Amino acid sequence: MLEEDMEVAIKVVVVGNGAVGKSSMIQRYCKGIFTKDYKKTIGVDFLERQILVNDEEVRLMLWDTAGQEEFDAITKAYYRGAQACVLVFSTTDRESFQAIDSWREKVEAEVGDIPTVLVQNKIDLLEETVIKNEEAESLAKRLKLRFYRASVKEDLNVNEVFKYLAEKYLQRLKQQTAEETEVVHTTSNKIGVFNTTSSNVCNQSSSNGREVITLRPNKQRTKKSKNPFGGCSLL
Repeated sequence: MLEEDMEVAIKVVVVGNGAVGKSSMIQRYCKGIFTKDYKKTIGVDFLERQILVNDEEVRLMLWDTAGQEEFDAITKAYYRGAQACVLVFSTTDRESFQAIDSWREKVEAEVGDIPTVLVQNKIDLLEETVIKNEEAESLAKRLKLRFYRASVKEDLNVNEVFKYLAEKYLQRLKQQTAEETEVVHTTSNKIGVFNTTSSNVCNQSSSNGREVITLRPNKQRTKKSKNPFGGCSLL
């Protein structure tokens, strides 16, 4: 399959307490709209956007998860397979700030260490703030996360959050690919025996006493959709 027929698809989960602006953030980023009316997310919601990062096409699949405890069993299932994460708390909600550690633990329990950012939303509401700047910065430093102060209402730093995650993921993907290629090259120089058809001979020995190595395709990329109608949807 040709390289130009491939694209990178990244599953991003946006997590945090209810009413911190997770749904509004995704709506703003994917649709360019903002509504101040709060509507509780039931379970999960999903939107996607295709962008260009360093001349490479990237499809961001954004999963909006409910922030209420009664939906924990549902939302945890959707963390699986996530490749990036946005942790969100609100400038006007101290409990959401204090819950960040818990949210991160829930995500890491399902997917381990993935590119993650910390976002303080609603910074336009300065008169209602209950979080000191030093507190937020200290939390980001302790968690070793990139930190963004954002206002979904004013469209401040929303694009930057998702662009950073896409760049970070691509960086990891290329590093992983390079490491895997290096291992294959190093081993092939020593052995020179490959088997690309059998999946159950990895790390076994061939009949002539030489190691047999199984090559597997990189699963991080997906085939581009060949929709003749471009970005249109059929109703």
